[in-house]
Amino acid sequence: MDGHSTSEPSAQQIKVIFDTPEADLQLPESKRSLLVPSDIRRYGLSRILNSESMLETGAIPFDFLIDGSFLRTSLDDYLQANGLPHETTLYLQYVRSLIPPTYEASFEIDDWVSSVDVLTKSSPAGRWSGDSHGQDRILSASYDGLLRIWNTSGQVIATSPSGSHGGHNASIKAARFMSSTQLVSAGMDRTVRVWKYSESGHETGELKPTLELYGHTGSIDSIDVDGQTKRVLTASADGSIGFWTTAKASAPEADATLLPGAHTSKRRKISSSVTTAQRGPLAMMPIHSAPASAAVFDPKDHTVAYSVSQDHSVRTIDLTTSRVVSTLTTSHPLLSLCAISRASAPLLAAGTSARHITIVDPRASATTTSVMTLRGHANKVVTLAPSPENDYSLVSGSHDGTCMIWDLRSVRPATKDEGLGSVSEPAYVIERETVKPGSKKKASHGDGYKVFGVVWDKELGILAGGEDKKIQVNKAGKIA
Repeated sequence: MDGHSTSEPSAQQIKVIFDTPEADLQLPESKRSLLVPSDIRRYGLSRILNSESMLETGAIPFDFLIDGSFLRTSLDDYLQANGLPHETTLYLQYVRSLIPPTYEASFEIDDWVSSVDVLTKSSPAGRWSGDSHGQDRILSASYDGLLRIWNTSGQVIATSPSGSHGGHNASIKAARFMSSTQLVSAGMDRTVRVWKYSESGHETGELKPTLELYGHTGSIDSIDVDGQTKRVLTASADGSIGFWTTAKASAPEADATLLPGAHTSKRRKISSSVTTAQRGPLAMMPIHSAPASAAVFDPKDHTVAYSVSQDHSVRTIDLTTSRVVSTLTTSHPLLSLCAISRASAPLLAAGTSARHITIVDPRASATTTSVMTLRGHANKVVTLAPSPENDYSLVSGSHDGTCMIWDLRSVRPATKDEGLGSVSEPAYVIERETVKPGSKKKASHGDGYKVFGVVWDKELGILAGGEDKKIQVNKAGKIA
C-alpha cells in the first residue's frame, strides 16, 4: 500500500509506517507503509487501522506513539512543533488505548476513608476463593476504627464491631479481602485483625473477629495479603515489616509484653467483651531505619516481598529466611508501593514525598535505581494500584486530592531541571467530585480532599477514599 493515498488529491500527504508491540494486532508487511493526510489525528488514524483493508478489527480505539510520546495533535502540528519537513517519514507505533474513566458514584462515611478494597469475580480475593458470594462487594476502612462492607448501590451491609466488642481500638489504616469469607485489617492500635465475613438473607452481612495478631510497636500503615498461602505482610511506623499467617494453628504465640493486658496505661488499656485468639508473627523484620510505608508480595513468587520506607530505600526480602537480599536507595522518602507484574520480573512503583512516582527494577544495580519517573502530582503520593488488565498502567492517589492514571508506554527524556532518565506524565486525572467549580480550596494542596487509598478493579473500576469522607467510584476505561 506504499504510496496509496487516503485523502483528496489536493491534500498534503505524509508517509507513515505502522508498527506495534502487540502480537495479535500485527499488520502484514505490505500494509505497514501508507500515505495519509497531514491534518489527520489519532481518531482518523485509528479508523484507518480498523478498516477492512487494514486490520479489519472494527472499533478498537488505538493510540499512536512517535519517539515514545503519544500523538495528541495532528501529524502536521507534530512536524511543525519538531521542525520537521513534510517529506519526513513518521514511524507510528499503535497500541490499544486507555479509555478515560467516567464518574459513577460516591458513598459517604462518617469519617476519613483510609483504605478501600473490592471483592469481585476477577479481583484477587475473588480468584483465590473461586467466588464473590455471587455479588460484588466493597470494603472500606476508616479513621473511626470501623470496617464497612458495601454493595455496589452504596448501601452498607455489614459494619465491624467497636473496640469494646472485639474490633479496633483506634483508626484503621489498611484493610484487604483475603477471600469471600475472610478479610484482614490493621491500624493505629498496632494490631492486625482477621475477620470472618458471612451473609445471611438479602443484603445483610456480619463481620466477626477471629484472630488478633501482635508484634508491631507502632502504627501499621499498610497490608498486603496472599489468599493462596493465607499469609499477610504489614509495614509499620516502627520500621519493621511483619510476616503473618491467618491460620490460628500455625501462628506462633504472641509476645506477652505486647498484649493489651501488659499495658498499665489507662489511655491504652481498653477491655473487650469478646474473647479472640491472640497470636504473633511468623517473622518480624526490623529492616528500616525510619517508618516503613508499605510492603507487597512479588506477583509471581510469594516467597519474595518488597518494602519501602521513609528512609528512602526499596528492599527485597526473602521470606523463607526473613533476610534482605537487596537494597536500592532513592533520593526521597517513599510513602507507597505497588508491583506491576511483568514476564521476567516485576516493576515496582514507589510514591514519594516529593510528589512523583519512581519506577524501579528490583534487579537493577544501585547506579541505575530508577527506570522512570512519573510526574504530575502536586503533593505527596500515598497510594498506588496496578491495572488489573495490563502490565503498563497504574493509578496513584495523592494528598493533592487527585488520582492519576499512568501509561508507561509513553515516555520522554527528562529535562535538565528534572535530572537524568525518562519521564512519563499522567494519561488522565481524576478529580474528587467533592471539589465543586469555584471552590475556594486550593486543589494543589488538596486540603479537605486528600486521597488516602485507591484500588483498581476490572469490574467496578477505580475506587478511591479520602479526607472528604467518601468512596468515589470512577468506571475505568476498558481496553478493547
